[in-house]
Amino acid sequence: MRDGFTLIDLSHRIEAGMVTYKGLPAPLVCDYLSRETSRDFYAEGTEFAIQSIEMVGNTGTYLDSPFHRYADGADLAGLELDRLAYLDAVVIRTGDVMAIGPETFDGIDVAGHAVLFHTGWDRHWRTDFYFENHPFLTEAAAEALATGDAALVGIDSHNIDDTRGRTRPAHSVLLGHGIAICEHMTGLDRLPLQGARFSAVPPKFAGVGTFPVRAFALIPAAG
Repeated sequence: MRDGFTLIDLSHRIEAGMVTYKGLPAPLVCDYLSRETSRDFYAEGTEFAIQSIEMVGNTGTYLDSPFHRYADGADLAGLELDRLAYLDAVVIRTGDVMAIGPETFDGIDVAGHAVLFHTGWDRHWRTDFYFENHPFLTEAAAEALATGDAALVGIDSHNIDDTRGRTRPAHSVLLGHGIAICEHMTGLDRLPLQGARFSAVPPKFAGVGTFPVRAFALIPAAG
């Protein structure tokens, strides 16, 4: 708890060898400088470890910037913090729906909000079932979010688009309107429908379109 708020972690743990998206390589983690080797460089009793990490940006819970889809779109370094951090969140509980349409959030004000779709699909994380027939946003839903001026859109599913085909209309629409996407989230069941403050800030990488984030939310503490 902090200043009357509770912190809720909405990110999956990243581990060496884990698969986030079939066909993409798992992260490799090893020592660049081990604690044992570091003892040769420092005073007695002093040691450090520096890890080397090799991975694609689409690993774990990650954020897509417009550059992920469009060559002239903003990369991670070009994203404005006021569209990533301390955003008023709206949580949409989709129920047992695969194709999530605009009727799911009809009448809800999304302007300037982080709109987070709680599908419950994160229960299949690290299983083969996670990759198949997962919930996704329809193009019409993406258009409604863009028209409504959502600041950021997140989902706790394998992909915000239907991966059974090769088009990616939700990515194309949202990123085309400068709306960042946070995928592979978890823990959205712990958030209220409204009243949470959401953050998902990646490193300030130039020329990079996607990267893992530590997504989290602040909710008013009970009591």
